[in-house]
Amino acid sequence: MTLPMVVPAQGLPASVRIHEVGARDGLQNEKAVVPTEIKAEFIHRLAEAGLTTIEATSFVHPKWVPQLADAERLFPMLDGIEGVALPVLVPNERGLDRALALGARRIAVFASATESFAKANLNRTVDESLQMFAPVVARAKEQAVHVRGYLSMCFGDPWEGAVPVHQVVHVAKSLLDLGCDELSLGDTIGVATPAHVRSLLAALNEEGVPTSAIGVHFHDTYGQALANTLAALQHGVTTVDASAGGLGGCPYAKSATGNLATEDLVWMLQGLGIDTGVDLGRLTATSVWLAEQLGRPSPSRTVRALSPDSHKE
Repeated sequence: MTLPMVVPAQGLPASVRIHEVGARDGLQNEKAVVPTEIKAEFIHRLAEAGLTTIEATSFVHPKWVPQLADAERLFPMLDGIEGVALPVLVPNERGLDRALALGARRIAVFASATESFAKANLNRTVDESLQMFAPVVARAKEQAVHVRGYLSMCFGDPWEGAVPVHQVVHVAKSLLDLGCDELSLGDTIGVATPAHVRSLLAALNEEGVPTSAIGVHFHDTYGQALANTLAALQHGVTTVDASAGGLGGCPYAKSATGNLATEDLVWMLQGLGIDTGVDLGRLTATSVWLAEQLGRPSPSRTVRALSPDSHKE
């Protein structure tokens, strides 16, 4: 299999943890319900490819995300996966109860940096959503459960336009103050550029948020996801969200296209000499297989380049 030539660059981390979101964020937008058995096999294949953090599902009400209504059935099917973190998204205390009942040890809550998206996604103001998350995070921490705080619309909002850096910093600090162990900064509509990324990361550091607590989650709407990721790596970020095959978007932000493809990310990181622990060949084969299940080609450029027949209808 073709692999990139390794040319290390100075000032970059030696290793990166990829937070794989394909099974949750990637599949939640699919109109046709994907069989639970396919989802389980997808996650098993991702683990076999070397991914060590795979977001499995969401314990949200089925009315809002019908694709993930099978969370109770899916999660026990992952019991045989060893040495892999399997975080799940929980929207409220009821979702937390469902996740804890199945033995989940890593959860995530999903906040917004803007009022418009908080209203569209959660039907609450930013402050009201934080109040809703407070008991969720507190109860999780009481049981030594790891909590990730997703923060969407960190760079731009389809209703409000550009989002001021200080506004993002305020909500990010609020999530950490609740007790979140890490933050994932989301470029939900893909409008960020590298200098904007560096500016936000520097502002967070200035307000006491350590880089070690930060992950980045870029969308490729304007083709900037890898450039923005490199800017974050240069700042010292070592956690990057990505979706196998480039699946996903956001059901409440219609301008959002797919997530950064995990294969595209791994190709760049391998070329830079950064360790991910991921077998690119096995990962590519997994995305080709899933694309066949979904009945359409993978949007990942790397998948298409490494599997030239995968683009054929």
